[in-house]
Amino acid sequence: MITLLKNPVQIVTVNTNGKNYKRGNELADAGVIENHSLIIENDIIADLIPNSFLNKINVDKEIDLTNKVLLPGLIECHTHSVFAGSRANEFRLKLKGVSYEEIAASGGGINTTVQAVRSATFEELLQISKKKVDYFISQGITTLEIKSGYGLSFEDEIKMLNVIKGLNNIYPIDIVSTFLGAHTIPNELKANREEYINSIINEMLPYVAANNLAEFCDGFCEPSAFSSKEIDYIFNKAVELGLKTKLHTEQFNNIGGLDVALKHNSISVDHLEVIKMTDIQNFFDIDTVAVLLPGVSFFLNYDYAPARELIENNAIIALATDYNPGSSHIANINLIMSLAALKMKMSIEETISAVTINAAKSVDRNKIVGSIEIGKKADFAIFDTEDYADIVYNVGKNLNCMTIKDGKVIYNTNGAVT
Repeated sequence: MITLLKNPVQIVTVNTNGKNYKRGNELADAGVIENHSLIIENDIIADLIPNSFLNKINVDKEIDLTNKVLLPGLIECHTHSVFAGSRANEFRLKLKGVSYEEIAASGGGINTTVQAVRSATFEELLQISKKKVDYFISQGITTLEIKSGYGLSFEDEIKMLNVIKGLNNIYPIDIVSTFLGAHTIPNELKANREEYINSIINEMLPYVAANNLAEFCDGFCEPSAFSSKEIDYIFNKAVELGLKTKLHTEQFNNIGGLDVALKHNSISVDHLEVIKMTDIQNFFDIDTVAVLLPGVSFFLNYDYAPARELIENNAIIALATDYNPGSSHIANINLIMSLAALKMKMSIEETISAVTINAAKSVDRNKIVGSIEIGKKADFAIFDTEDYADIVYNVGKNLNCMTIKDGKVIYNTNGAVT
């Protein structure tokens, strides 16, 4: 099956010349070409050809993209999309000046969602989560990471991971599963945190690995959650079992989480709002991706991660929504790109690189998706505009009109996800 994506006004290739990520100043090169069309053979990018050659080729199917912009499928690399319940009342408290950490310390925050998730059945969580996945697909997202972390018991963490697995079986996009049992200590074990940590290491992680329920092990390194020593202990077991690691760190405090993540060659470190300026130089030549989450800073009215300094120190930068019910109730990737441009001084091209090829690297998919290069999967987002700058300029507005996964249209502007 040969398909032609015909006559887009721009193809934003995010070309890496086979490197499969962009570091430092490379993020600013979005690889934009015009007067070209794209050929898909089965589910693979076969060629990019000048439009003057179109009358010389035979194809089985054409998709007319006149006056449209073609991007790689977007990669959403950090979400907590499987959850139940609402924390709107806590949002009221935040508006009155109560901090995220104060809410958590009073028994709210994550533990509010934990109770809702524990009360929900597998089927209820699955149905709630399907609506969220549909929304991500409508934005041009073709790879979606989802974490557990709202169960905080063996039974409920496994339930969450099975929901993520169920979503991956239902949808044509790639849904990447991350085990986040080390999100916080559940209320019932606050006085005996060692018991919960031992459960993660001796029960949850072995079961998750044996049943292939997650590809990554994540943790939250903060005084209100886990110490760097505890994360190190958990990561040692995760790596032993063959899981790759990611870490929430340097969000509110510096307590050694970054050092632990780098020690374990974690694929990403996420947040970094309060990273020390002296630690930024660590990113100069390492493969660990700095995943920045400006939605959290916006939602909590808090510091933004130092994107410009990281880029100037040759870091590999990605962006994500951190969609969750408490600290970033934002599922709009376009808004995240605009916030990165307006609040973190990233260029339009840098934000595009950060939600495509570098986001793909942060979930270890960068060799097969994230850029428009021959031999990669035919995953695309098509935007209803003649200038890719509009994607970031139109703050909070979804301009995606078609999502293509593995060479097949799975979403179009009538809202149908197939």
